[in-house]
Amino acid sequence: MMESIEKASVVQPPSRIWRGLATRREILMKNRTAIVMAAGKGTRMDSDLPKVLVPVCGRPMVEYVYDALREAGVDRQIVVIGHRADLVREQMAGRDDVVFVEQTEQLGTGHAVMMCREELIGFDGPVLVVAGDSPLMQADSISALFDGFDLDRPACILGTGYRDEPKGFGRIVRDQAGQFSEIVEQKDATAAQLAIQEVNLSCYVFDCQDLLGALDSLGNTNAQNEYYITDCPGILLAAGKDVVALDVLKPCESLSINTMEDLATVETEMSRMGSR
Repeated sequence: MMESIEKASVVQPPSRIWRGLATRREILMKNRTAIVMAAGKGTRMDSDLPKVLVPVCGRPMVEYVYDALREAGVDRQIVVIGHRADLVREQMAGRDDVVFVEQTEQLGTGHAVMMCREELIGFDGPVLVVAGDSPLMQADSISALFDGFDLDRPACILGTGYRDEPKGFGRIVRDQAGQFSEIVEQKDATAAQLAIQEVNLSCYVFDCQDLLGALDSLGNTNAQNEYYITDCPGILLAAGKDVVALDVLKPCESLSINTMEDLATVETEMSRMGSR
């Protein structure tokens, strides 16, 4: 009798369990989509090139983003193009994992994502939204965001980071329990909020269907009459959805490129890191 009980309680060998977990992770990684915003002009870059094609250490900056996303297991990249779209198409031609969507009017980051609606309908998985002018994007940071989504499947995960000097960035406000509450832009922040060093770095993972629902509610009642993707987490939170701010982005990933001075700073950091 004791022998039969012992046999009934035998569990699977650890190696088999780990193989099962690894297989599940591989399946999840094959269901990852990214929207890469690449429609901007880069008017302060002393170039008529689309901003994402301005070279950083000898390579168009969008190539670094493409490489990081592939390394993070993204199997489909929806690239939103606009200014001199033909040049971006030419640069990224011949890649089976790239789909192009045109944004003929630049009406904000939310509008750029709206242009991807046809590519997203029917998709049931995570959608990463990133800027194509982020050459210091790190694959392990992106993987951490996807892993966080796979674990709990929230409506949205914001990738955040800390800056010693957060001026110009939207602040991440948390409630007393440490949960995400809102993004407050610099111009709207109180003195206490301005002291917050955790910032929004415009890197999001959305549940696709929740994203489409938020886009339906996205408005443009602001001074620029534009649609902002930064409003989507708040829309989802107000609808009772789970929104998480995950502090996984590195300091280098907060280095944006808007001027030639910014470009020089990023190239210096890239050389220091020995990046790609």
